[in-house]
Amino acid sequence: MFDGLSLKLEKVFKNLRGYGKLSEKNIEDALKEVRLSLLEADVNYLIVKEFIESVKNKAVGEKVMDSLTPSQQIIKIIHDELTSLLGGHEPLNIKAKPPVVIMLAGLQGSGKTTTAGKLALYLRGLKRSVYLVPADVYRPAAVLQLKKIGASINIPVYETPEKDGGITQKPEEIVKNALEIAEKHAYDTLIIDTAGRLEIDEPLMEELKTLKNKFNPNEILFVADSMLGQSAVTVAKTFNEAIGITGVVLTKVDGDSRGGAALSIKKTVDKPIKFIGVGEKLSDFEPFYGERIAGRILGMGDVMSLIEKAHNVVDEKSAKAIEESLNKKDFTVKDFAEQLKMVSKIGGVGQIASMIPGFSKIKDKFNPEAAEKEFKKINAIINSMTEKERLNPAILNGGRRKRISAGSGTSVNDVNIFINKFEEVKKMMKSFKGGKLGSLRNLKNIGGIKNMFNNL
Repeated sequence: MFDGLSLKLEKVFKNLRGYGKLSEKNIEDALKEVRLSLLEADVNYLIVKEFIESVKNKAVGEKVMDSLTPSQQIIKIIHDELTSLLGGHEPLNIKAKPPVVIMLAGLQGSGKTTTAGKLALYLRGLKRSVYLVPADVYRPAAVLQLKKIGASINIPVYETPEKDGGITQKPEEIVKNALEIAEKHAYDTLIIDTAGRLEIDEPLMEELKTLKNKFNPNEILFVADSMLGQSAVTVAKTFNEAIGITGVVLTKVDGDSRGGAALSIKKTVDKPIKFIGVGEKLSDFEPFYGERIAGRILGMGDVMSLIEKAHNVVDEKSAKAIEESLNKKDFTVKDFAEQLKMVSKIGGVGQIASMIPGFSKIKDKFNPEAAEKEFKKINAIINSMTEKERLNPAILNGGRRKRISAGSGTSVNDVNIFINKFEEVKKMMKSFKGGKLGSLRNLKNIGGIKNMFNNL
C-alpha cells in the first residue's frame, strides 16, 4: 500500500537529512521532488499544487530553517498536510433507531459484494446484529455470491425470490421486505448490496435515488476500486452529485502502490474515507484513519492499527496462553507455534511488517512472498514434530530430523536451519520474561518472529 510513493519520499527525506542546515533552495528542491512523487502517484494536479504551496509556506521560515532538526520539522509538516488531505477518522452513523440502513453503491467490479461481507463481519465485532440484503436484480451471481459470503461468516442473508433463473422482485420490494424481517427478528443493521454497472448510466442512478428516497439510509457508502486512481475519484464525484453519498470505502488498497485515489478523493468529493479493504480475506478490512495512513506513507509505521488488529482477532484465552508462555522458564516450539497462528490471524508477515516503523527503509530487501513461503515451511516442520519434540527440541537427533524433513516435505538442512533460528528466538524471548502483555496492548510477543525471516 502506497509503496511507490513511500520509497520516493524516503529518498527525498534522506537527502534532506544530509544537510546540517537547510537553505530555502534546499527546501524548494526537495518540494519539487515531493511534487513529482505525488503526481506520479496519480494525485490530482490541483491538489498537488495546493499541497506543495501549503508545505512551502510552513517550511520556509526561521522556525524550520534555524531548527536543530530542520529535516524532521519538514517531515512533520508534510505528515500534518497529508493527514489533512486524507481526512480524519469518521465512524459510521449507526447510533440511530434500529434497524440502521447502510447502502453500498458503486460500479460493477469495484468490490461492493465482498465489501458488504467485510462490513458485516466488522459490525458483528461491534456487537451489531447484521442482516445482508442482495438488491442486485440484474445479476443473480451477485445474490449467490452474497449468500456464500454470509454463510461463510454465519450472517443471515435475505432470500431473494427467483423464477426461471431471474429475480422476481424489484430492489425497493426487496429492501421493504428485508426491513420487515429485520424488525421481526431484531436485526439492528441492514447492509444493502445494490446493483452496479460497467459504467455510469441514468437507470442506475434513478434506481439508487428511489432506494434513498424510500428508505432514507443512515449511510450511503460509495465503494471505489483504489487501483483505478483518478478514475475512481471522478466516479465518486458523479455518484455524490447524483445521490449524496455519506462516505467512501476504498477497496484493493493492498494492490495499489500509488495511492492517488486515497490522496485525492476526500478533497475532491468532500466526503470522508470510512474504510479500506487491505486484502482478500473478509477480515482484511480497516476503519480509515488519515493520520495513521500518513504515517505509513512516510515510513513511520502504524503501530496503533497493528495493536487494534491483534486485539480484534486474538481472543483473550489465546492472549493469556501466549503471555504465560513468555513468563515460563522455557520457551518451547509449541509456544512458538501459537505465535505463528496469531501472526496468521492478524494478517500474515507482510501486513505486520508494513505497519512496523522504519520498515520502508528495508522494504526493498524484504520479499513478502518469500516470507510467506518460509512461514508455511516452518509450519510444516512444526506440524511434523511430535508433542514431545515440540516441548523439548533438544532431543532432536539425526534420525528424528530425517523423519521430520520427510514428513514436512523439506530437507534436513531446512529442519536444522529452523532449529538454529528457534534457539535465537528463544534467547530473545527470555528478555520478555515477566513482562505483561495487557491483552496484547503491546506486541512484544510477535517481535521475535522477524528473526525467523532475517535471511530473506
